[in-house]
Amino acid sequence: MAYLLDRINQQLTKEGYQPRTRQARDWLLNKISKLKPSRQSLLIDRGRLVDDTLIGHMYFYFYEAKTKDKLPYYDRFPLVLPIEQYQNGFLGLNLHYINPKQRIVLLDKLSEFATNSKYDKTTRLRLTYDSLRAAGKIYEQSACLKRYLYSNIESRFLKIEADEWDIAALLPFESFIGASSSKVWSESRKKF
Repeated sequence: MAYLLDRINQQLTKEGYQPRTRQARDWLLNKISKLKPSRQSLLIDRGRLVDDTLIGHMYFYFYEAKTKDKLPYYDRFPLVLPIEQYQNGFLGLNLHYINPKQRIVLLDKLSEFATNSKYDKTTRLRLTYDSLRAAGKIYEQSACLKRYLYSNIESRFLKIEADEWDIAALLPFESFIGASSSKVWSESRKKF
């Protein structure tokens, strides 16, 4: 969690704000409100919407699982870092499958795969399934690894820039169908 606080404080300083002030709180709330996706914002926020995913970037989107009748639960509104592209979809890490604290731990561990330390528009994660398996200390990824089909994606992708990854990871936007968030997180925790 210290990692997140350090990153937020760095961003505040970069923007010219002092931590723990009204201006700093307003800045953070403004960041959160800009990230707060909904069906409406996915239709309106054209500057952040993209038609396809790129490896190592982060996205929100609406999804209807192909085998939803057979699954005990699935996330209707994933927050995913794609790691492999396929002709009909992609493999990615859906951060919603672990609790918010573990999301930050996971992002901290994944920072070693970042293309740079700027955490701006040029930053992405150089991730593959093989690189994650080789980095055995990233246990949280085992609960997050999910396959998504393009045919079941019901919106465009809302791209989250690298300087907002931590904030997006903490937002309570998981939308599990078939189970509560706490049940999903509890079951996911057993996997690592």
